[in-house]
Amino acid sequence: MTAASIQRDSVNAKTARKSSVADIMREIGERARKASRAVARASTGEKNAALFALADILEAQAGSILEANAQDLRAAVSAQLEAALLDRLELNKNRVAAMADGVRQVAALPDPIGEMFDLKMRPSGIQVGRMRVPLGVVGIIYESRPNVTADAASLCLKSGNACVLRGGSEAQASNQAIARCIAAALRQAQLPEDAVQVVETTDRAAVGSLLTMPQYIDVVIPRGGKGLVAFVSEHARVPVIKHLDGNCHVYIDDSADFDKAIAIAVNAKTQRYGTCNTMETLLVAASIAEKILPELGRIYAGHNVEIRGCARTRKILPQAKPATAEDWDTEYLAPILAIKVVDNFDEAIEHIARHGSQHTDSIVTENFTLARRFLREVDSSSVMVNASTRFADGYEYGLGAEIGISTDKFHARGPVGLEGLTSAKWVVLGDGHVR
Repeated sequence: MTAASIQRDSVNAKTARKSSVADIMREIGERARKASRAVARASTGEKNAALFALADILEAQAGSILEANAQDLRAAVSAQLEAALLDRLELNKNRVAAMADGVRQVAALPDPIGEMFDLKMRPSGIQVGRMRVPLGVVGIIYESRPNVTADAASLCLKSGNACVLRGGSEAQASNQAIARCIAAALRQAQLPEDAVQVVETTDRAAVGSLLTMPQYIDVVIPRGGKGLVAFVSEHARVPVIKHLDGNCHVYIDDSADFDKAIAIAVNAKTQRYGTCNTMETLLVAASIAEKILPELGRIYAGHNVEIRGCARTRKILPQAKPATAEDWDTEYLAPILAIKVVDNFDEAIEHIARHGSQHTDSIVTENFTLARRFLREVDSSSVMVNASTRFADGYEYGLGAEIGISTDKFHARGPVGLEGLTSAKWVVLGDGHVR
């Protein structure tokens, strides 16, 4: 056998594999489209029955889910995955219980489908308004977090959508264990199992197929690292709801309450490191920097947080490493914090505008005028006053669970819950009216 024939056979094998994966994904898409029509017409009671069943099954199957997760964790540790990814991958009893609780919270939320709003009587006598309707089939591509499988399924079902879920290979066993729970719940509620399909193949070609099937997929939501989101955005032929990264800021104004500022700045950084709503840059007004930074430095040291500071920060905190230009644009997802001392409110706003990712930014202040300006002028999907950035979350916003966070400005922005998974069509109510 010649080298040329070996190379030819290899190319043919890859082509066959891609064709096979494309066929599998096309079949999944066809089934999802068919199931979407059944879910769209399902009653609130039918959808809630499936969700309550899912919550009960998740709790009953916690042992098998954790066993599958342990298998994924062992493989991930062997593959030397980053600490942030391991944190997102890991499940425990509390996280499984939180998954079940999140599903029940979604079930308890008002059903948006069929809601009519903005109804107005026109001079012609007709009533014109809008009605909330499902998007159809939602494709979700995500890394590490197996809880996304339950969150996505529950939100898509409650909003009348079918979904195709493609998790990362590092969470394959966990995702399939949760998928079995979802299938059992759908059967119990007599809804089509194809309403939620968790892709079994770990072949990356499945992602490419999912992104290029507008005849079956109405919208794609990527949840994962910047590389994944950038890839999806570049290659998708269907609309994408996304955020690239979470370079979040807290600005401590010179009128800030000292105790509030300490609590918020510590919580925003140390409550959890590997999340997109964790603070990555702390901005401090120059007039209070010498008062507040030593105490913050002491607390951060206790949490083993590495500080990278500007020149003025390093004069107050000599232990801080010099911050580079790159630090102001970095989402660390780690116990690392950039700190910059700014002259005033306007400089803080300018820094956020230049380096932020339009995700979540917060001001700590007792100045009502500056608080209002911050809310108006900071162009992020979540803007906060006297609160930790860690609140930028679907559960905390009362959405029950979130499908992701969007920093786009069209369709959905911020945490995406039920309403973000719907569209609105115009409806006209008449009584024999003609034009």
